[in-house]
Amino acid sequence: MATNSFGARSTLTVDGKSYTIYKLDALEKHGFALARMPYSIKVMIENVLRREDGVIVTRGQIEALARWNGKGGEREVSFMPARVLLQDFTGVPVVADLAVMRDAIKKLGGNPDKISPLQPVDLVIDHSVQVDSFGTAGAFAANAELEFERNQERYLFLRWGQGAFDNFRVVPPDTGIVHQVNLEYLAPVVFASDKGEAYPDTVIGTDSHTTMINGLGVVGWGVGGIEAEAAMLGRSMPMLIPEVIGFRLAGSLRPGATATDLVLTVTQMLRKKGVVGKFVEYFGPGLASLPVADRATLGNMSPEYGATMGFFPVDEQTLTYLRLTGRSDSQIKLIEAYCKAQGLFNSPDAPEPKFSDTLELDLGTVVPSMAGPRRPQDRIALTAAKADFRRELAKEFEEHPSVDRAELAKWVAEGGNGAVAGEGTILEAKLGHIAHKVEVHSEAGKFPLTHGSIVIAAITSCTNTSNPSVMLAAGILAKKAVARGLTVKPWVKTSLAPGSKVVTQYLKRAGLTESLEKLRFNLVGYGCTTCIGNSGPIDEALAGAIKQGNLVACAILSGNRNFEGRINPAVRFNYLASPPLVVAYAIAGTMDIDVEHQPLGIGSDGRPVFLRDIWPSQEEVAAAVTGSVHASMFKSEYGQVFEGDEHWKSLKVPEGNLFRWAEDSLYVKAPPFFEGVTAKVGDFSDITGARALAVLGDSVTTDHISPAGSIGADSPAGKYLIERGVQPRDFNSYGARRGNHEVMMRGTLANIRLKNLMVPGVEGGFTAHQPDGRQMTIFDASEQYRKEGVPLIVIAGKEYGTGSSRDWAAKGVQLLGVRAVIAENFERIHRSNLIGMGVLALEFKPGENRQKLGLTGKETFSITGLKAGIKPRPTLKVRAESGGKATEFEVTMRADTPEEVEYIRHGGILPFVLRELIRA
Repeated sequence: MATNSFGARSTLTVDGKSYTIYKLDALEKHGFALARMPYSIKVMIENVLRREDGVIVTRGQIEALARWNGKGGEREVSFMPARVLLQDFTGVPVVADLAVMRDAIKKLGGNPDKISPLQPVDLVIDHSVQVDSFGTAGAFAANAELEFERNQERYLFLRWGQGAFDNFRVVPPDTGIVHQVNLEYLAPVVFASDKGEAYPDTVIGTDSHTTMINGLGVVGWGVGGIEAEAAMLGRSMPMLIPEVIGFRLAGSLRPGATATDLVLTVTQMLRKKGVVGKFVEYFGPGLASLPVADRATLGNMSPEYGATMGFFPVDEQTLTYLRLTGRSDSQIKLIEAYCKAQGLFNSPDAPEPKFSDTLELDLGTVVPSMAGPRRPQDRIALTAAKADFRRELAKEFEEHPSVDRAELAKWVAEGGNGAVAGEGTILEAKLGHIAHKVEVHSEAGKFPLTHGSIVIAAITSCTNTSNPSVMLAAGILAKKAVARGLTVKPWVKTSLAPGSKVVTQYLKRAGLTESLEKLRFNLVGYGCTTCIGNSGPIDEALAGAIKQGNLVACAILSGNRNFEGRINPAVRFNYLASPPLVVAYAIAGTMDIDVEHQPLGIGSDGRPVFLRDIWPSQEEVAAAVTGSVHASMFKSEYGQVFEGDEHWKSLKVPEGNLFRWAEDSLYVKAPPFFEGVTAKVGDFSDITGARALAVLGDSVTTDHISPAGSIGADSPAGKYLIERGVQPRDFNSYGARRGNHEVMMRGTLANIRLKNLMVPGVEGGFTAHQPDGRQMTIFDASEQYRKEGVPLIVIAGKEYGTGSSRDWAAKGVQLLGVRAVIAENFERIHRSNLIGMGVLALEFKPGENRQKLGLTGKETFSITGLKAGIKPRPTLKVRAESGGKATEFEVTMRADTPEEVEYIRHGGILPFVLRELIRA
C-alpha cells in the first residue's frame, strides 16, 4: 500500500468500472507546476507517486521529480517498470540465470520458488531464424524446419521456464519480431492490475530497440539481461533524473520521402546534438500528421541516436492506431479517460512542454536517404549515394600499390555524374585494384563481381516492417518493376522477413505478394534475420570470389544496424534504406550507381527504366493502406499468438521447479555466476598486477565485444564445438548458443573486424600476451593469465559499448577475467551491464586518454582507492608501470548510484539479489 503523503489516491470510473489511480494534479495543490512538464517526466512522477512507501520510494524522490526544471542531476529516483520484455537470444540466458539462481538459493538453505518473476514477463522468440533458403516458395518452411532442428534444446528450456515460473509467457517462433508484436498486441498503454489499479504501461526490455514502443506513448527502454532479471524479481531500478531534449516537428513529409528517410535524418541530427543518457520527447504541430507507424520507426532507432528513449505522448493518432490493431473498445476507452484525467493526453491546443533543450525539423525538408557504410548515423542523401560510396571505397584502397592517387581523386569526383562510355578500360589501366573484377560461375549463372556489388538485399527488421506505408510501397515498386520487365541481379541474395504475420496478410490482400516473389523477395521467416546478422551464408562461389579478389561487397537492408562485420562475414559495406529502396537496389545490383540519373536496368521493351519511373506515389501508397490494412487481420493473427505451430506443440517439456541440466548439452549449460557465492558479502579490494587484455580505439560497439553472428570454424568457439563432435554446418550462431557460457566466453572480443592496438595490423580477436609479447587469441591469453593469477583490464577510447544491449558483452569480459574497463566514455546500457556484472567501468578524466598518457598495453596496472570503501562516482588512482617507468593518473568509477556501488561490492547484481532474497 502506498504511503500517499500527497493525498493522490483517487478513483476513476470508466464504462461503469472503477479503478484506483494516483492523481498527478494532487501535486499541484502542494505547489508543484506540472502543466508544462514533459509528458515522459509526468509518467516517471506517477511511477514514484503510486509506489511511495517511505523506504524505496520516498517523498523526497517525488518532490525531486516534481521540481524537474530541465536539468539532469545527481538525484537518484526509483523506477519500477510495469512489465519486462525479452527476446530469445537475451531471454535464454535470463531464464538460465533464474534457473541456476534457484539451484544456488536451495544450496544456501532458501526456497527455490522465491525465484520467480513478480512482474509480467513476455518472451518473444524471434532471433533464431536464419536465411538459409531464399528466393523460392518453400523458403519459409525450409528455414522454419532448420530453425527447430538447431534450436530444439533452447526451445525445450523456454517451454520448461514457461511452466516453472509465474508471470512468464512465451510467444513461439515463426510468429513475429518482439518489438512489432509488442507494438501491435502486447502493450496495453494503460495497465489495469489485478488489484484494480490503473496506471501507465511502462516496460524495460533486453533489446535496445524496446524503445520502439515509445511511438505508442509507452515509456520504456532497453536494458541488459542482468537489470531485467532484477526487475523481474521485484528490484526497482535506481536511475538519475534525466534531461529531456524536446524535438519539435513541423509540417509534413514531402512526396517521395518515407519514415525511413525521416528516422535517418533525425538520427544524424541527434547524434550531432549529443543525447546519450537523455530522454528525447517529440512535440509540435508535425505530430498531427505523423501516424504511430512512423513514430514507432523514430522510437525504434533511439539507440542509434544515443538517447535512452524517443517518446511520443498519447494523442488521437495513438487511439486511431489502437483501433486499427484490434485493441478492445473497453481498453481504448480506459486509455483515453486515464490519460486525459492525468494530463497525459496531448492535443493541438495543449501548452508546449518546457525541455532541457530543443531542436527542430521541418518534415518537408526530409529527402530520400540511406545510411552507411558502417554506422546508422552516417546519413547520405540518395542523390549523393554513388559519390559517397566511391569516397568510402577510395579510403579502403588509396594505399594499394596499383592505384594512381590522382586518377583515384578524379574517379571519386565523377561519382555523381553517371557512367562514361569506354570507362571500364580506362579504369582498369589507371585505377588498378579499384576497378578489379572477378568472374563468377555459380548456379545462378556466369557474371562479373566488382567492388560495390550488392550481394544481400533484405527487407527485414521491425524498424520498417511494422510500417504498412513503406512495406506496401516496396510491393508497389516491385509490381511496377515487374511490369516493365526488370529482374533482380543474379548475385543478390534477397529476403522478406516481416515482423508479424499481419504484413503478409495485407501484402497479399493488396495484390503485391506475387510481384515481390517474381523479384525473389519471398517470405523467409518472421524474425529479425539479416538485421542481427542472421543473413545466412551467401553462395560459395560468390564468397570465394569476394575473398579471392579482396572485393568490397555490399548489403542493403531495411534495418537499424549496419556496423562492420554484423550483417555477413563476406560483406564489408552495409547500407540502411527503406524497403522500396532495398528492392530498387536489388534490381540495380550495385552501390556504384546514381539512381537519379542512371537507369536501374533495361525494360522488356529495350528502354532504360529509372527509379522515378517505378517509384510509388503518395496517393498509390495511401490507397493501398486504406484498402488492405484492417483491424480484423490483427485480431485473427494475435488471437492465437501463444499457440505456435506443430513443431512447438510437439515439444516434450521437462517438469519440476528445478531444471535438470544436461552435462553434455552444448546449448544450455548452468552458468557459473554463483560459483563460490556465500550468504555473506566480502569487502572491496584494490586491483594489483593487472595486465591489458586489449587496447581499443573509438566507437567500439557491443557487436565488436559480444559474440554475435556466425561462428568461425577456426575460432576458439568453433574449435570448442568441433572437439565435441559438432560439424561447422551445425554450429548455428553465437546468439543461438547464448545459453552456453563456454561458447560465449570464447567468442567475446573475437569479432573479425576488431582492431586490438596491441597487435598492430591484425584484425580479429587477437592480443599480445605480456610480458613475453606472444601473439595469441584473446581467449587463449585470458586462460594463460588465469593460470598465472593475473587480473585483466581493457583500455578503450570514446563511445565504448555503443550498439545493441548485449549482456554478453559484459558477461563475456567478466568470464575472461577482466576486472575493469578504462575508457573515455561509455554507452549507457553497456556501462550499466558492466556494473551489473561487477566489472569496474572507469572513465579517464576530461582531456586525458590512452594516447596522451602513452599507454600501450605492455604495462602492469594497479587500481587503488577501492579498499577504503567507495561512494557513487568516486575518483580512483591508476598506476601503469613498464620498463622502469611509471605513469599515474586518475579515473572516475561510473557506479552512479548507491545501489550500483552495492552491485560492485557484491560482485554483480545477481549475487546481490540472491543475498537479498536469502536475507528476506
